[in-house]
Amino acid sequence: MISVKEQMAIIKRGAVEIITEEDLEKKIEKSIKEKRPLKIKAGFDPTAPDIHLGHTVLLNKMRQFQDLGHEVIFLIGDFTGMIGDPSGKSETRPMLTREDVEKNAETYKAQVFKVLDPKKTQVRFNSEWLSKMTVLDFLELGARQTVARMLERDDFKKRFDSHKEISILEFYYPLLQAYDSVALKADIELGGTDQKFNLIMGRTIQKRYNCEEQVVITVPLMEGTDGVNKMSKSLGNYIGINESPENIFGKIMSISDELMLRYYELVSKISLDELNSLKQGIKSGAVHPMEAKKKLASEMVERFYSADEAEMAKKNFEKVFSSRQMPEDIEIFDVQWEGEQMWVPKILAKAGVVKSNSEARRLIEQGAVEVDGKRVDNAETELPCNKIYTFKIGKKRFVRIKAL
Repeated sequence: MISVKEQMAIIKRGAVEIITEEDLEKKIEKSIKEKRPLKIKAGFDPTAPDIHLGHTVLLNKMRQFQDLGHEVIFLIGDFTGMIGDPSGKSETRPMLTREDVEKNAETYKAQVFKVLDPKKTQVRFNSEWLSKMTVLDFLELGARQTVARMLERDDFKKRFDSHKEISILEFYYPLLQAYDSVALKADIELGGTDQKFNLIMGRTIQKRYNCEEQVVITVPLMEGTDGVNKMSKSLGNYIGINESPENIFGKIMSISDELMLRYYELVSKISLDELNSLKQGIKSGAVHPMEAKKKLASEMVERFYSADEAEMAKKNFEKVFSSRQMPEDIEIFDVQWEGEQMWVPKILAKAGVVKSNSEARRLIEQGAVEVDGKRVDNAETELPCNKIYTFKIGKKRFVRIKAL
């Protein structure tokens, strides 16, 4: 088995926080001594059936543990999913139906094995134990934590202070998620930084049920293609792992150079030495950012499809890129949106690409404006915020506008 030092180095890469490193070292030492793999738990509530690149930050960490010889438990929160995780939410969420949960859970299972090794993954559902709990069991679980501790969570506190409703059921969400760690006897639980409260609750509840406390490892939240907000399908700034190879490749090619390096850090499998070399190469000019993006885009397509599909997506991109004669260094403008949607003439005028709304309208009427490769036929066309758009004005001018 790989040494404690080597395992710690691999596990710490990309991790935001380990609670605690000392406990983790002890668990790994014990695992090696007893020749027993550690149980690594990560929970997924099946409320959004499409997995995107942001989710793979956590999945990649799970795969690292598999490669180190440990046991990974992909826990689908089919029971807790009917409550809905209140983390970061400003109001009570509606409960999902059993039909919704089961449908989404099946979609998750079909996608995660693009990253995880199916032979080394346990897929579990927390309804296995939570649905069997009696009223007395629920009362006992609730008695192991206080309302004051629950209100330490920022989202609950803000809602409480602003007199917004918080259901008792929502208080039970972190308790039930914590009880999953008791039922599974988890050694380690993984999650995003926004899940820290829930993950630490697992340690607390394990202790109160006389179980050995799990180690908590948080991973960063990945920014979407806009480079500003957390990757989210609802914001339209996501790269879905089930999207076509051409879409995955094209979306990665559209991100900023700075964001490209962030993606390399979070989702690429290149070594730390290779990453540092890449950063130095871009800084010195020895490596062109566009070529670095192509490598990243190819790596992602190959991971979710195949090397052949990656090569084909690259050739298609280069063919389109060449036919449009798009410059490698495109002007970039930041534009503050007025509301969730803003019409194209105003976007171009605010960016300073044209002198006025009227000029933009004339260009659109002449068929001289394209957005992301599609002609704008109507001057009343509106575009949503929190995205990055590539505009073609006339035959030769290309600009990239970041919608803030």
